[in-house]
Amino acid sequence: MNVVSLFSGIGGLDKGFELAGYNIIWANDFDKYAVQTYKSNFNSEIIHGDINTISLDEIPDHDVLIGGFPCQPFSMMGSELGFEDARGTLFFRIAEIIKSKIDKEKKPKAIILENVRSLKTHNQGKTFATITKILEKNLGYKMYSTILNSANYGVPQTRNRTFIVCFANHNAVFTPPNEIKLECTLQDLLENNVPDKYFLSERIIPTILSNGTGGYNAKSEIDLPIARPLCATMGKMHRACQDNYVTQNGRIRRLTPRECARLQGFSDDFVIPVSDAQAYKQFGNAVTVNVSNAVATQVRKILEEMGEWQ
Repeated sequence: MNVVSLFSGIGGLDKGFELAGYNIIWANDFDKYAVQTYKSNFNSEIIHGDINTISLDEIPDHDVLIGGFPCQPFSMMGSELGFEDARGTLFFRIAEIIKSKIDKEKKPKAIILENVRSLKTHNQGKTFATITKILEKNLGYKMYSTILNSANYGVPQTRNRTFIVCFANHNAVFTPPNEIKLECTLQDLLENNVPDKYFLSERIIPTILSNGTGGYNAKSEIDLPIARPLCATMGKMHRACQDNYVTQNGRIRRLTPRECARLQGFSDDFVIPVSDAQAYKQFGNAVTVNVSNAVATQVRKILEEMGEWQ
C-alpha cells in the first residue's frame, strides 16, 4: 500500500507504518532540520517546503494518507460550511489534497491523522466538529477517533494523543489496537557513561527541583519509572514538575537525545544528525513509533479483511 505522509517531522508516524509493511512513497515537512533527520533514516522521498505552496499535481496518487497536522482554530461563524470554515488552515490543505485525488478517481482508501489529546475540545469543540464534517460529509469517509497513550504500547512515557482513522469503505469497523503490557521503565532506557554536559550544576538544582513559582505549583519529582510527556522545548531548563530528570552516579541530569529517541520508540540505529537543541525539539514533536505501528497494523488488518490491501 502506497503512503503519502504530510507534516512528517522526523518520521515517527512513517516508521510505524513502514514497519507494518506500508510503502512510504512521498513525504513533506517545512522544517529543514527535521527533513535532514528524515533523510538520514528513510529511503522515501521527502520534500522540504510549505505544503501550501506545493502543487497538488506534485503529490503522487496514494492508497493511504497519514499526517500529524498542527492544530489551528477554525472560523465556524455559525455557517457550518465545512470546507469554508477550515479555509486557510493546514487541515484545509489536507482536505484539498484528498479532494484532488477524489476528482481524479484516486480516492485514498484510508486516512490516519494524529494530533494533541485536547483536539476534541480545541476552540470550544469547533475545530473537531469542522474536521468531522469535512471528512465525513464533504469527502465521504467513515471516521473514527480515539486517544492512545504511549505507555500502553510498550514505551515508558505518558503521552496521550488523538488519532483520527478514516476509511473510504463504509463497511470498515475500526477498534483501537490492543494495548501492550509495559515491561520496561525509564531507567531501563538510560545510557551509561553520559557526557558531563547533561548533568546539572549544584547551583541550578534548587531551581530545577522547586515546585513552581508565582501562581503555578506542581510537585517536582525525578526518577519517574514512566516519563512525563516529552515536549519540543525540553532542551531548555525547566523544572522537575514539567520535564524528566534522573539520578545517575549520585548526580542529577537531564535526558540525552538518544534516551528521548528510545522513549519515542526509535531504535538505536536511528541516526541523529542534528544538534542537541534540534534533537530535543524533534523528539518532543515526534509521534511514538510503537503507537503508530499499532494503529498501522490495525488498519492493515481491516483493509485485508475487506480485500483492499495490495
